[in-house]
Amino acid sequence: MEDRWLSVDEIGDYLGVKRATVYKWISERSMPAHKIGRLWKFKQEEVDEWVRKCGVIDKS
Repeated sequence: MEDRWLSVDEIGDYLGVKRATVYKWISERSMPAHKIGRLWKFKQEEVDEWVRKCGVIDKS
């Protein structure tokens, strides 16, 4: 499995949500994200675990 950092757009596509929802989940639901400079980056495994634990995908 490739272990690379994903962008906001890539993680949004992966989860099937818009980028605004990704930013909302970072601030309101403690979505696992890492700020590198001014960009948010994600590890797919961390996001998968977060989704399983929190049961989110409300697509708002």
